[in-house]
Amino acid sequence: MKFLSRLLVLALLLVVLGAGAALWWLTKPLPLAAERVELSIEPGTLPRDVALAWVAAGVKTEPLLLYAWFRFSGQAQRIRAGSYEIGAGTTPRALLDKMVRGEEVLETLRLIEGWTFRQVRAELAKSPSLRPLTAQMSDEQVMAAIGAQGVSPEGRFFPDTYAYSRGVSDITVLKRAHQAMQRKLEAAWAERDPNTPLRTMDDALILASIVEKETGVATDRARVAGVFANRLRLGMPLQTDPTVIYGLGDSFDGNLRKRHLQADSPFNTYTRPGLPPTPIAMPGKASLVAAVKPEPTKALYFVSRGDGSSEFSDTLAEHNRAVNKYQRGSK
Repeated sequence: MKFLSRLLVLALLLVVLGAGAALWWLTKPLPLAAERVELSIEPGTLPRDVALAWVAAGVKTEPLLLYAWFRFSGQAQRIRAGSYEIGAGTTPRALLDKMVRGEEVLETLRLIEGWTFRQVRAELAKSPSLRPLTAQMSDEQVMAAIGAQGVSPEGRFFPDTYAYSRGVSDITVLKRAHQAMQRKLEAAWAERDPNTPLRTMDDALILASIVEKETGVATDRARVAGVFANRLRLGMPLQTDPTVIYGLGDSFDGNLRKRHLQADSPFNTYTRPGLPPTPIAMPGKASLVAAVKPEPTKALYFVSRGDGSSEFSDTLAEHNRAVNKYQRGSK
């Protein structure tokens, strides 16, 4: 009996000592191979593989210890996928808490109003920590990959700042931007002026993209849209330079010439009436709203004053005087 009692006491002592060592380990900072250690955890990764991955990334400890802690805590199945970063002073307890709370390290991608899809792709290509799945894709293949097969990519992504986890694909970010534009466009279309000459949401997106490129100051946006709405109702050509420039593509050298305005193309709104076949850039929310709810105006013309604002005219005679004043330097 005495022997059994001694064994029991020894077992209890070992348990107590083991618990103390475990508690000490949980509160001790993990040794790291570098100042910062990063890890991206994909959805569905098993807790054991998460522990192995942290050690492979630079956490200098025994992976079985990490895994045992994940299991013992009862929170192993609550570890969230994402991109994480830890630094000096991070304990095993803090590491698990970070993953359970989903405290990811996020990067951001900013898409700017008025950008073309080519500019969007260039920004994606230089964005840190995005997996470039679209790098070797054509524009058509990119649209198919985000579930919009057969749709022109121009103007289909909402300009905004998008946060993303390190290691996600550029397709994931594009999907979000595309869905955001769909939501914004649908919301604007639902509030459209009942007298709008626009027939479809696509018409609204195309006109909004033109308004975006033609507007230098925000206060002019709705009136610029009003001029274009008046022209559409009358069947007048829109005669807007940004569409011609867009149609010229890489051949445009920054100087729009008379021969460019006379060369017919689907995007030459001097030679063809109505809207061009696709948007010419990404419009922001304000341009979407202006396109479907333009300012009531009699103006049919506008010209840049040279400071970003525009001079609006109801008649061609007034417009010619404004052109002489602001673009030809006449008094």
